[in-house]
Amino acid sequence: MQLSEIYIYPIKSLAGIKIEQSKVTLRGLENDRRFMLTTPDGTFLTQRSIAEMALIKMKIEGDNLHIWHKNQAADTLTVPLKPTQFIGTQPTEVWGHPCVGNILEQSINQWFSEKLNTPCQLIYMTEESLRPVEEKHRKAGEIVSFADGYPYLVLGQSSMDDLNNRLENPVDINRFRANLIFTGGKPFEEDQWKYFTIGDLTFRGTKPCARCQVPNINQETAEIEKEPNRTLAKFRRFKINEKNKILFGMNTCWEQELSDGHDELKIGDAVTLV
Repeated sequence: MQLSEIYIYPIKSLAGIKIEQSKVTLRGLENDRRFMLTTPDGTFLTQRSIAEMALIKMKIEGDNLHIWHKNQAADTLTVPLKPTQFIGTQPTEVWGHPCVGNILEQSINQWFSEKLNTPCQLIYMTEESLRPVEEKHRKAGEIVSFADGYPYLVLGQSSMDDLNNRLENPVDINRFRANLIFTGGKPFEEDQWKYFTIGDLTFRGTKPCARCQVPNINQETAEIEKEPNRTLAKFRRFKINEKNKILFGMNTCWEQELSDGHDELKIGDAVTLV
């Protein structure tokens, strides 16, 4: 098995960026989900409520993040990847887990408010803001960015191929917003992974990823469709804590102490079960 694709999502729930290599951190891949859009009162925003967020694209150039709406490409916004100028702090939460973000300047907030047609603000997670991983699956000191719950999401290409073979119209893997895609292996084998290595790095599987409605959003048009969740519900629905959940992909954490001082991965790295 080998690592075949790497994705980061610098601003939670906006379009992802495909990259060739990355540093890893306890929070996740470098620059992954360190920004998040919220309402003025701090409620976090995702494609679940505003599908249009899928159409806001990004690319990294040097130390900056360049941002544009797919249908208004001439109107670009530039934001430092590691901003230092803020107008305040914003207490917030992601799925019931509290954290704090620093609010970017008003001109940036106005740009997003206009593009999404809703009042919002962009916040950044500084190094001082520590959001613990869900307690049930957390080791001491493990933290996460503004991701839904865990630092890394791993998905097998074989699992994706199995799903697409069941669909009348195959969907792109970008609907599942994974960080690390690997080739080889059997469909859905990542469900059972505990410890595994990617290159020189060791990771720990925590629990399979429970899916919401975002995979039904076409990431190129922002249209909400019935697939792939309708098909996934036929063979990937499991009872978790008395609730039926669609599971697809594995949430993972980086085992820094088992990685012998290494903190980088790249496409082509071998993926091996420990």
